[in-house]
Amino acid sequence: MKKTAILFFIFSLFSTFSANAQDLPQRQKVLSDMLLANEYFMTKNPNVGKTLVTDRERPSNIWTRGVYYEGLMALHQVFPKKEFYNYAVDWAEFHNWGMRNGNTTRNADDQCCGQTYIDLYNILPDPARIKNIKICMDMMVNTPQNDDWWWIDALQMAMPVFAKLGVVYNDDRYFNKMYEMYMFTRNEHGDKGLFNEDDGLWWRDADFDPPYTEPNGKDCYWSRGNGWVVAALIRVLNTIPENEKHREQYMNDYLAMMDALVPIQREDGFWNASLHDPTNYGGKELTGTSLFVYGMAWGINNGYLDREKYLPAITKAWNGLVNDCLHENGFLGYVQGTGKEPSAGQPVTYDKVPDFEDYGLGCFLLAGTEVYKMEELD
Repeated sequence: MKKTAILFFIFSLFSTFSANAQDLPQRQKVLSDMLLANEYFMTKNPNVGKTLVTDRERPSNIWTRGVYYEGLMALHQVFPKKEFYNYAVDWAEFHNWGMRNGNTTRNADDQCCGQTYIDLYNILPDPARIKNIKICMDMMVNTPQNDDWWWIDALQMAMPVFAKLGVVYNDDRYFNKMYEMYMFTRNEHGDKGLFNEDDGLWWRDADFDPPYTEPNGKDCYWSRGNGWVVAALIRVLNTIPENEKHREQYMNDYLAMMDALVPIQREDGFWNASLHDPTNYGGKELTGTSLFVYGMAWGINNGYLDREKYLPAITKAWNGLVNDCLHENGFLGYVQGTGKEPSAGQPVTYDKVPDFEDYGLGCFLLAGTEVYKMEELD
């Protein structure tokens, strides 16, 4: 009897531990993990204007740093620390609130920085803060081309800029142009557009739509590329008015993606770099996983997703990100380097420093701020 009782106690203890392991951490723990990762980056990069040197030298207002500041501004919303605000303002002022290739650039990667410029303008409405990004996006609005976003990453980099300017100026022309360009990418780039409605996922660009396949014969859906689309859609939906006439299209595509992602999540909470082929560079990867957490947590927080269906996926993923990627000093492992497909930046490991550290942290902070808002942490 004693042996049976002891075994029962051990089983009960293990079951309790296993259940607790699949709970979200307390709100303060979520915040402290974000602060740790951000402090590591800010300490390592005190000079906001220092050029980024990898295979070549680039200015610090390119998309990689722009994504980081998206995350920092999200963190500032839930934890408004003056140091964060100053870090963003100093960066924007260093670049004269401008873009890498000036006000005539049509490249979404150049325009990404405008998201933070507009966020900072909304805190302190100085017209100088958005003068350049407005000139650039007005050029886009007033010219007929709709095919600039030939790769899906571009949606995240530029769509929220249109949405934010449309709200600032109460001008539907920004919303209309954004929709026209989005739909061109969705339905016309490549052979039949880059969105596969059957699978609810996106090919990264025309190089990867059929007949291209992964080694297992299935379509190639790159995790981070699809993560960028998720981020684009929710950042637009979170910005545009409820009665904006194109809102239903964005919402339907967002919901289709969320539904497609749950069945292909790994048991450890991550998503593979190749969403439909776990044998092609399968393994833990932070950026795509973070962006999917961002999308799912936002959906629950705003009442668009079923809590019972999506909360387990969020919980597994966030715990995986914190337990398996976050180092004691704040460095983030398992960040896939820049590229366009599952093979880019491989191998992705716990200790490997990617070619750029900034955008991985930005993705992590976007995810963390939405997890931080969840009612389960009350």
